[in-house]
Amino acid sequence: MKTHDVAVVGEVFLDHIFSGFTTWPGPGEEALAQHYHRDLGGGTVNTACGLARLGRRVTLIGAIGAGDRAWFAQRLGDFGVGTEGLADHPAGTGVTASVSLREDRSFFTYPGANAALEPLLRGEAALAAMCAARHVHFAMPLPAALARTLLPQLSAAGCSTSLDVGFNPAWLADPDNHATCRAVDHFLPNQKEAALAGCAGDDAAACSAWARALGLAQVTIKLGGAGARVVDAAGSRLIAAPPIAVRDTTGAGDAFDAGFIDALLDHDSLDACAQRGCLCGAACCTALGALDGLPDFPRLRSLHEQFFPQP
Repeated sequence: MKTHDVAVVGEVFLDHIFSGFTTWPGPGEEALAQHYHRDLGGGTVNTACGLARLGRRVTLIGAIGAGDRAWFAQRLGDFGVGTEGLADHPAGTGVTASVSLREDRSFFTYPGANAALEPLLRGEAALAAMCAARHVHFAMPLPAALARTLLPQLSAAGCSTSLDVGFNPAWLADPDNHATCRAVDHFLPNQKEAALAGCAGDDAAACSAWARALGLAQVTIKLGGAGARVVDAAGSRLIAAPPIAVRDTTGAGDAFDAGFIDALLDHDSLDACAQRGCLCGAACCTALGALDGLPDFPRLRSLHEQFFPQP
C-alpha cells in the first residue's frame, strides 16, 4: 500500500542566504549583501516543501541535529511535511551559506549530520518508508554501491525514481556513478552538472550525443532562465522558461524538481513535466530564499495560463 506520493531523500541543511550583491568580491575584499534570510534548506527540504505545497503527500528522509528538531517541525509543518523520517545525529545539522547574485549563486557548506545518511538509508525503516511512496526522489550524490542494492528494491516495490545530485564534481565525473544515472527513471542535472558528467555543449546535437554516449534513455537538463532541455528517443527539445523578475535564484533547481515530479505523478509527457518544472523554478526566484516563493496549485495554474496560454 502506498501511503505517500513522494519520498524525498537526501541531505538537509540550515541555510544562511546572502543576496543582492552586484559583484563578487576578490580575495581579501568585502561585499555587502542587501538582504539576509535564514531558513531550512538543501534540495531535500526544498523539493519536499515544493511538492507538499502543490498538494502531494510527502515524506522526507534525512538526518539533523536534535537541537534543531523543534524548528524543523514548525517550519516543515507550515508546508504539511512531517519530521518522522528525520533521524537525530550528534554532529548537528548541516549548514550552508548561500551567496546569490542576480543570475547565479555560490555555496559554502558544512555537511554535519549528512555524513550519517548512507548508513541511515541502509536501514529497514528508511527502505520501508521509501517503498511506501509512489515516487522516490534522491536529492543527493547517491553512492554507487548503495544504488546497486537500493534501486532494484524500489523498482520491485513499484516506485518510480529521480535523481538530482547537485554540484558534486567528483561524483558526476566518476564513470561508476553513470550507471546510477542510467538506473533511475529521471536524471535531473543542471547545465554545469551535465558538463561535469561529460556533456560538451548545450545545443540539441551535443546533448543528444552525450545522452547516447552515457546510455541515458532520457534526461532533463535545467538551464536556469533559458528553461530546460529534454532529451529522449524522440530527440532533443528546448522547453522555455517564463520571463520573470528575479529576486533570488536560491532553490530554483529544487523547485523545478518539485514541479517536474508533480507533473510526472499526473502521468504527463516529459515535455509537460519540464514545463511545469520551469514554472515552479521561476516562481521560486520571485522571493528571497528557497521556500517562500514555492507556488501552490492555484498560483501554478495562474502562471501557466499567463505564460503558456492554450490556443
